[in-house]
Amino acid sequence: MLTIITASIFYKMPHLIIEYSSNLSTKLEVQTLVDRVHAAALETGMFKLGAVRTRATARDIYRIADGHPDNGFVHLVLRIAQGRETQAKRRAGEAIFDAICDELQPLFETTPLGISFEIQEIEQTLSFKKNNLHEIVRRRTEQAKESS
Repeated sequence: MLTIITASIFYKMPHLIIEYSSNLSTKLEVQTLVDRVHAAALETGMFKLGAVRTRATARDIYRIADGHPDNGFVHLVLRIAQGRETQAKRRAGEAIFDAICDELQPLFETTPLGISFEIQEIEQTLSFKKNNLHEIVRRRTEQAKESS
């Protein structure tokens, strides 16, 4: 038997997936970028901490523009549940894109670089999840408050 449990659309997901050309691996602080994007998503107020997943992966096989080996890219995809108003998605997108661009600005000034970002909505009827993170994060937060 399949039971579908829905929470407020406002807090579901997101998944933030950063792809970057592997020629940037020595120039890019990937964990710092992941942390910055993760924080920017949370700062929008649209997502709960236990829902946010941010990851990055280098792409070894690619061709950018004229194929020059110095050309690089960083592409971010934000995958979210359906149901949010366009303006709310736009505001969140602008805030996250600003954060990634700010983080990459020093690299942008010295490297041929394409930075892109898109928001994709996931059709809920085709999305399957099992998650205990919300409860665990809530307990950790409470324990940290008690310890301070």
